[in-house]
Amino acid sequence: MAEPVNLNRFRKNQARAEKKARANQNAVKFARNKAEKQLDRRTLEKARRDLDGHQSEP
Repeated sequence: MAEPVNLNRFRKNQARAEKKARANQNAVKFARNKAEKQLDRRTLEKARRDLDGHQSEP
């Protein structure tokens, strides 16, 4: 005879496993390292400075 299974515990464990799998997929898809983030930040700052430099004074 098989062991009785707590269905609530089974459902919660299954939901946790699905969330963890989804989180791992998102980490692979969207994660960026520190160097990439800094490069994007520097690029944005340079674009802002260039734009500000092209504005005429009133």
